Amino acid sequence: MRLRAGVAMGIGATDLRALRFLLRAQNDARSVSGRELGDHLSMSSASVTSLLDRLTKSGHVLRTQDPADRRSNLVTATADSDDEVRGTLGAMHARMIAVARSLSDEDAALVTGFLASMTAAVDVVDLAAPAV
Repeated sequence: MRLRAGVAMGIGATDLRALRFLLRAQNDARSVSGRELGDHLSMSSASVTSLLDRLTKSGHVLRTQDPADRRSNLVTATADSDDEVRGTLGAMHARMIAVARSLSDEDAALVTGFLASMTAAVDVVDLAAPAV
């Protein structure tokens, strides 16, 4: 789903993860440094710089000097990015909900049972199995 949303927005999946992190932080009135973003994404400083260069060039983020530490930058998502992410993911979620609501009670029970069984099957760790 994230990959498709990123494609719809013209950005990669990691770029979308970064935007969503920045938007959540902004929603919590929290500032984010490039270093914090890198920690969240498990990315090196050089990779974060490349990511931020792309997102800045595409108009999705702004970098400003941190007033508390002028050696550091703060990163914020633009208002247009917020609208774009909400629009893209909102439309996708609406389509998914419509499909789920279209199921009969019997079909919904069948799908739910199948997914629960598959979850149980993959959650079991076979401790006797040899390491590969």
